[in-house]
Amino acid sequence: MLMNIIRTRFKQGNRTLSYPDGPPPSLPARFPGLPEVDTSRCSACNAPCLIACPTHAISRPAENPAFDLGLCVFCRECEHACPYGAIAFGKNHRMASSSKRDLIVEGNAGTLRATNPDASSLFNRVFSIRVVSAGGCGACEADTNVLNTLAWDLGRFGVQFVASPRHADALLLVGPVPENMEHAVKDTYDAIPSPKFVIATGACAISGGMFANRPECLIGKGAVLPTDLYIPGCPPHPLTILDGILRFLGRIPD
Repeated sequence: MLMNIIRTRFKQGNRTLSYPDGPPPSLPARFPGLPEVDTSRCSACNAPCLIACPTHAISRPAENPAFDLGLCVFCRECEHACPYGAIAFGKNHRMASSSKRDLIVEGNAGTLRATNPDASSLFNRVFSIRVVSAGGCGACEADTNVLNTLAWDLGRFGVQFVASPRHADALLLVGPVPENMEHAVKDTYDAIPSPKFVIATGACAISGGMFANRPECLIGKGAVLPTDLYIPGCPPHPLTILDGILRFLGRIPD
């Protein structure tokens, strides 16, 4: 029995992704990356894309629409509503940003800047994260947990999830933070020794997502904690989360 297990293991070979030294893993056909606007096809119509958006993530400050990635739940309703086919969600997974203001993009934004000089200089080799699920549905939590699997192997970068905030360097926040979770979130943050960072993961943690207008949702009323990295998505793909963390730490360039 033992020899069969050993032979099977050798036959399997290395299952860990080569990324970021090699190409990123292939993304599913329906993966919605950074939104793109074909300005040659976008017309000054009655803006059905704005009407279709369930979280009011689209505005029209100028001739072309602007997308707030912090509000966007990547449902593609705007893409389906546009009569000119001017809106499309591309395959660019690099959506994390160290600035909430930079999450508002127009046209083809390219890669947003996520590097934090303090984090990259202090935690260049080891970075410990305490994950807090504050009213999340489980989707962002699931895609975050995927990074601990054999294929992704987050630990090879010196990044690990820890059980105690006293052993952490950062708090990764998931969910819209309902009132009943306020003290738990803030107590966890206070328990992390300084210097410390906050990573808001998913639309709910950034803006409240679909729950932004609910009176129980604290994120919808403003930031609960000072945030250093924003990772958009509903939920963000594991590749988007990993890319954001690595760029935040300066392990890969923006």
